[in-house]
Amino acid sequence: MKYVLVTGGVVSGLGKGITASSIGVLLQSCGLRVTCIKIDPYLNYDAGTMSPYEHGEVFVLDDGSEVDLDLGNYERFLDCTLTRDNNITLGKIQQHVMDKERRGDYLGATVQIVPHVTDAIKEWVERVAMLPVDGKEGPPDVCIIELGGTIGDNESRPFTDALSQLSYSVGPENFCLIHVTLVPVLSVVGEQKTKPTQHSVRDLRGLGLTPDILACRSTQVLEETVKGKLSRFCYVPIQNIFSLHDVHNIGHIPLLLKDQKTHEAISKVLNLASIAKEPSLEKWASLVEISDNLHVQVRIAVVGKYTDLSDAYLSVLKALMHASVAFGKKLVVDLVPFSDLEITTKKENSCAYEAAWKLLKGANGVLLPGGYGERGMEGKILAAKYARENNIPFLGICLGMQVAVIEFARSVLCLPDANSTEFNPETTHPCIVFMTEGSTTHKGGTMRLGSRRAYFHVKDSISARLYGNKEFVDERHRHRYEVNPDMAVSLEKAGLSFAAKDETNKHIEIVEVPGHPFFIGAQFHPEYKSRPGKVSPLFLGLIAASCGELDAVLSPFSIQQDKNQHVVLGTRVEPETGFCSGTNKTSQKQRLLCGGVSNGSGGKLTPGKPGSGAGGDDCDGNGNGKRGKFPGNGGKSDGNGGTPVKDNPGGNRFFISSVGF
Repeated sequence: MKYVLVTGGVVSGLGKGITASSIGVLLQSCGLRVTCIKIDPYLNYDAGTMSPYEHGEVFVLDDGSEVDLDLGNYERFLDCTLTRDNNITLGKIQQHVMDKERRGDYLGATVQIVPHVTDAIKEWVERVAMLPVDGKEGPPDVCIIELGGTIGDNESRPFTDALSQLSYSVGPENFCLIHVTLVPVLSVVGEQKTKPTQHSVRDLRGLGLTPDILACRSTQVLEETVKGKLSRFCYVPIQNIFSLHDVHNIGHIPLLLKDQKTHEAISKVLNLASIAKEPSLEKWASLVEISDNLHVQVRIAVVGKYTDLSDAYLSVLKALMHASVAFGKKLVVDLVPFSDLEITTKKENSCAYEAAWKLLKGANGVLLPGGYGERGMEGKILAAKYARENNIPFLGICLGMQVAVIEFARSVLCLPDANSTEFNPETTHPCIVFMTEGSTTHKGGTMRLGSRRAYFHVKDSISARLYGNKEFVDERHRHRYEVNPDMAVSLEKAGLSFAAKDETNKHIEIVEVPGHPFFIGAQFHPEYKSRPGKVSPLFLGLIAASCGELDAVLSPFSIQQDKNQHVVLGTRVEPETGFCSGTNKTSQKQRLLCGGVSNGSGGKLTPGKPGSGAGGDDCDGNGNGKRGKFPGNGGKSDGNGGTPVKDNPGGNRFFISSVGF
């Protein structure tokens, strides 16, 4: 087994996870089979009980494990299926060691960090490295290990000791250490400074680990003189020092590494020349190029709780991006704090209230993601009500689906006190109730977790057609509350459709509002299985409906699924790119509905820059954009045909295509 260890120095947040994922993509393109392990040196058993503000979203795997978001990056970049053992925490290691001690496995020895804890770490790594994650038989060729945190952190010491021992035991030809470090540029002098990296490498060597490759993060391309200086003081060959400068789309990182021949450096260290071929990243490069050159916009309002940190909804944002790229649209996301939509906010902070509603009403589609807790819940209910009553495409995920049911019961069944027992245990009309399989005393790992099967009961529903008219689908779950089965009959009689249920016919998986252009709630989390070029069906439906073109993805021949329930658009997708062909044409219908302006006729929509052109089909002589079907979509040009995009107070707006895969 060949090991590639990715460590980080100087500061946290340098992008070790993206670097590790990109290295995996590069090695895969060389014909190598790759697996990944993420090491998190905290004492938590897993990420399940952590606030999203601590480490971002909690990612859920097929086996029900709640893990760090970097495993989501691995799965999206490498198109693999990982397990709970691919995420190692100090909490897991500690419990493993103590279980052995209680069984008497150490035969009376004094249990110590070295050798017992370090041996447990090594054994875990070596065991998991041999497990395939790509659906094929036999062990992978390369295992990429990402060590979380920053070199020098106290909590990382057992892991650095164990990895130092591992590098010695497997030999230098089987162990490659890539150190991701920071080369800052001081604004005062505009010079790239190497001293932080020198100190970081010194600390790394003091822990018994020697870097083979330096991946240098900087705002600018690394200068050759700086590379020479780093090589001289860090004892790393200059050809093994690579620039990871800022890019507008993280999809460029594998291409950046390829252009600098990083694969050759890794191959030389690990002696892979006999099994590695020249990298082929044409399909990846094509997806990146498509993503970079989209101009017709679709705007989605994500109404959530953790809007100050986009990583809290990372998989949702990635799934939206995958769908928009496949449909040939430039995605713009407005993160709307749901508490700002409430009447109480109008009284306390009218500016935030008006700004939040302006963002919501200016969106082509609305998405309510999962979450927990009572705060701001009335705001989510108002968002669902607005989308339902105004025929705005809507997708509710987990709690978002439950909120949609509550709103339907209040507005259509005329039950003003309808609620979830999570928020009001005394409600007389509990639409959402606690699941019996959950625990009322323990939080960690006690929810309905992992891949579960949902069977379609309404064959002509939008969701069933989006999934290719399959009998069932397997999607990942993370919830402890569900739609109350005792209220199902009354909800159905009032017009709410239960499109899919579980195998027992008791747990409701998908709800729809018939007659609405697109109003779907899913109890599961479809975002966890979205991949570049393999789009989540419900997210694709939301994007298509938000552009007024849902029929384009509901054609019986246009949608197929692979074994992982990913959508592969049949005749509408270029086989080499996964891109939905024909949908990037800027027809007048698309421009009006999505607020886009085509090249030549009205200029293209770009943030902060007026487009060129003389108005054309999209603008009248005064530069005023025609209004589309949905509120706030028409847009208004500056008279030259372009549309400057301005920041809005009260929410976070960004072009998600500038974030990447």
